[in-house]
Amino acid sequence: MGPLSILYVDDELDIREVAVMSLELDPGITVRAVDSGQAALDLLANEDWRPTAILLDVMMPVMDGPGTLALLRAMPAYATTPVVFITASVQAEERARLMALGATAIIAKPFDPMGLAKELRSVIAAGDHER
Repeated sequence: MGPLSILYVDDELDIREVAVMSLELDPGITVRAVDSGQAALDLLANEDWRPTAILLDVMMPVMDGPGTLALLRAMPAYATTPVVFITASVQAEERARLMALGATAIIAKPFDPMGLAKELRSVIAAGDHER
């Protein structure tokens, strides 16, 4: 798998910063980060940049992750883009609900900063094999 461009969406600044640094430990990954679902939708609608995958926090004010995912899936350019939820809520029922909404995978918070890039690459590679 080659270079990846990732959009990371999380309202918590400290987690966003750690995630960006963690992902950028992999020289083949570039990251853009925003603080809300609306900011993500605005970025994707108004720029020519298109991420390989989107990492999306579940619990955010105003527009949560599932709401953001629904609007992303309604955009033809992002109907099949891998979207990985990153959340502290990893009970089986919640995982099943998020996957039923169209998530590619779920990564638990707190995540391992040293392993986040590898975990994300693994998730994306697994999705590539299913197509």
